[in-house]
Amino acid sequence: MAEETTQTPAAPAAPAAAAAPGAEGTPAERKAKRKSKKNILNGIVHIQATFNNTLITITDVSGNVIAWSSAGARGFKGSRKSTPYAAQIAAGDAVAKAMEHGLKNVQVMVKGPGSGRESALRSIAAAGLKISVIRDVTPIPHNGCRQPKRRRV
Repeated sequence: MAEETTQTPAAPAAPAAAAAPGAEGTPAERKAKRKSKKNILNGIVHIQATFNNTLITITDVSGNVIAWSSAGARGFKGSRKSTPYAAQIAAGDAVAKAMEHGLKNVQVMVKGPGSGRESALRSIAAAGLKISVIRDVTPIPHNGCRQPKRRRV
């Protein structure tokens, strides 16, 4: 009859972590060292209120980001992102994250024509931060680019 031949299985493949010497491991290991407590007393709150969304960024006085949030990041979708309530929730979330780092006094820079400007400001004040300056930094063109044509609804 036919001869029996035995085949030995190929050597098992090396683990992916061993193959890449620069890899840090699992994503959970990489995330753990990212957050550190900073002790910051003074900061700047940047509110960008567009027609579609409201973005809140809190930085220290040199411009390094401490915390941020937006209406979209808080789970609002579509036209609900542009509401004052969504801006209020986003501002409250950003302030809560920043107060973990010891933030007490802020200057507020408001940019844009959106509906979330005032409600975000009220939310920041209600959260317990002391507002020293409120400044409108909306860029105003001195007859720059041509505007888009008006909508006919």
